[in-house]
Amino acid sequence: MPTFKRRLPGLSLCISIAAVAWFLGEQMPLIGAPVFGIFIGMIVAIWHSNRDMTAEGITFSSKIILQTAVVLLGFGLNLKQVLAVGTQSLPIIIATISTALLITFPLKKWLKLDRHISILVGVGSSICGGSAIAATAPVIKAKEEDIAQAISVIFLFNILAAMIFPTIGYYLGLSNEGFALFAGTAVNDTSSVTATAASWDRLYHANTLEGATIVKLTRTLAIIPISLGLSLLEMRQNQKANTSKEQQTFQIKKIFPMFIFYFVLASLITTLFPLPLPLVSSLKTISKFCIVIAMSAIGLNTNLSGLVKRGGKAIILGGICWAAITCVSLMMQKLTGLW
Repeated sequence: MPTFKRRLPGLSLCISIAAVAWFLGEQMPLIGAPVFGIFIGMIVAIWHSNRDMTAEGITFSSKIILQTAVVLLGFGLNLKQVLAVGTQSLPIIIATISTALLITFPLKKWLKLDRHISILVGVGSSICGGSAIAATAPVIKAKEEDIAQAISVIFLFNILAAMIFPTIGYYLGLSNEGFALFAGTAVNDTSSVTATAASWDRLYHANTLEGATIVKLTRTLAIIPISLGLSLLEMRQNQKANTSKEQQTFQIKKIFPMFIFYFVLASLITTLFPLPLPLVSSLKTISKFCIVIAMSAIGLNTNLSGLVKRGGKAIILGGICWAAITCVSLMMQKLTGLW
């Protein structure tokens, strides 16, 4: 049977779940379609018995479509525009990302947490939530259950941020510019950044949404060095004694995974040859939907009861990372005179 026909049943199932999740995500943007995709997938998995027919398509969705989503994400990153507007926020972004990554390692040992979950929660908290997890998971060869757990942890603290950050910003006396920096550097996922900024704008008749989004896009650029660094680390850990020419070539490819190369290439194309806005908008939408398809596939391969049982330590790690990022974001604003 041709490969496409073997993949079609599983792919169709993932797309169907993703369509429902997309609709629900539009109605409830604070939760977001990727989270709905994971949880609907896990619920469907309880009753889904014909695994042999759908297995290949589900695997294709969770691996190849996930990487495709990351590549398409690059078309939404015009590096000139992001860096021109986001330069002011760079010291805060670097400080928050460094803080999360530095505390993840000792916390992993203290909590005796799985290495893959620790990495995914760390990069998801520090960079850009689901997009960072999507880019990192294939590099470290994370299991579907690890990805689902990390996304769930990020989702929990996104909701808390959207609920309490506007109140924190008000009592601390943050300016509109200060709150845009706060939301853009201390909230994990893009949809939650926009929800948090929009909440502030509604309450205080401000216009922080665009500024917070640009800060968030600047954070997204950290996907590149983090993915490459993790890829190099992964290669070293799996390195064998034999270092033949063929193996060296293979190792070079592992240091720079091809989907990350295409992500960088997409960003450069958008930067050097500005694409029509409708095309960029369409590519970004396709990228987001591909992430939802992949998350639906991951949900189908995740054991819901196992996720609940093993989730406590990951929540502790995510909570400490989130609290540290929040404090460092505010402290850096104070130190740089922006607050």
